[in-house]
Amino acid sequence: MRIDSPVSATLVSWGNSWLAGHTGLDDVVDRLEAAAGPQVTAGDTAAGGGECTLRAFLADRRIEGLRALRLALPAPGDPLGLTGPPAFNGIAIDAGQAVIAVLSGRCLGLVPAADRRGSSYSGVRWTVHEASAAPPDLPSLAEAERALSTAMRSATDALLAVAGPAQGLPAAVQGEDDAEVPLAPGYPGRAHRVGVLAARLALALRLADERGLTAGQIAARGEALRDLDRAVRRARIAAHHAIFQI
Repeated sequence: MRIDSPVSATLVSWGNSWLAGHTGLDDVVDRLEAAAGPQVTAGDTAAGGGECTLRAFLADRRIEGLRALRLALPAPGDPLGLTGPPAFNGIAIDAGQAVIAVLSGRCLGLVPAADRRGSSYSGVRWTVHEASAAPPDLPSLAEAERALSTAMRSATDALLAVAGPAQGLPAAVQGEDDAEVPLAPGYPGRAHRVGVLAARLALALRLADERGLTAGQIAARGEALRDLDRAVRRARIAAHHAIFQI
């Protein structure tokens, strides 16, 4: 089970808050740097394909008409949030996450990777790719919340039915790494609620994967957890896009 790092979600949340006028660009970059270190981009053809800071990239794209950031949380066989081209989809699926910058008439895809230079430098390097301008087929916040609740009940029932010491869906411990990544200012209350629940369930899924089960127990719980994983990813995306649905 692949559980996403929060870095793309953080960029989308705070970036959209900035684009909607609730925060400043400094808030976006400060939030990301506090969580993951220096942020740079590379591969942007408008900048000659070279490297620049994420702050400069966002400022330049704003001048070009950047109006929204979309979150993609794909998994093998489920390119959630992606609409092409295939080369970009493959890179994003390998990473398990991406950010789609929506400009006037085109989109750019940003895929994060760890950026380590020497023993003291640790940050994030976002590679920039051309992305399809076609909008993805995504659920509304209400639809995603209902699907998440249904999948959570099904997964809990399936895990409770598994014999052996590893029973039930583990409780996500508040304060655990990645357990909660609050949305930025400007998001509606429902989006905050769905986002926090999805983040807690993402952690619970990770903990469930780490518990010792027999092959038979894994088979018994597999479908329910796959459905929950998909519902969690859809709910996180719906919550991060809700700022423009108010």
